[in-house]
Amino acid sequence: MLKRIILLIEDLFEDIEAIYPYYRLIEEGYKINVVGPEKDRVYEGKHGMSLKADISSKEANLDSVAALIIPGGYAPDRMVRDENMVNLVKKSVNKCCVIGAICHGPLMLVEADVIKNKKVTGFKSILTPLKLAGGLLMKNKVVTDGNMITAQNAEDVVEFTKAIMVLIEANKQ
Repeated sequence: MLKRIILLIEDLFEDIEAIYPYYRLIEEGYKINVVGPEKDRVYEGKHGMSLKADISSKEANLDSVAALIIPGGYAPDRMVRDENMVNLVKKSVNKCCVIGAICHGPLMLVEADVIKNKKVTGFKSILTPLKLAGGLLMKNKVVTDGNMITAQNAEDVVEFTKAIMVLIEANKQ
């Protein structure tokens, strides 16, 4: 049974998009590994919350991982600069892990080149990059296509997190 979830992190993440899934999934019994470019570094959110990376993107692996979550805010603009983070996203898709990306988080999916012909959504300012990367833009607040879940913004975080949990459960069978 896969009970580990990777939460990617970088400075200026949208606080609620990282903190809500983090604690909600812990409530469900999952172990969350916060993965940033540097291990043991504290990353600051846009609104003052913080999360400490317990694993670096270089040492992260997908053994026993049920899902990988990419919060939004300005963090994805920083995450795409870290080749190890981008490769982790690519490998997650290839391994058929559940991938959740909210708000600006789908920019990591663009950088990993994994959204061609996938139904996706995201924050309004990244719709053009999603489309140019071959994504099929949907107007829904939360979109699931295969093992990939995307959501538009922070207001959708509860529905986004529920969709992740539903897909993890479905993949157990």
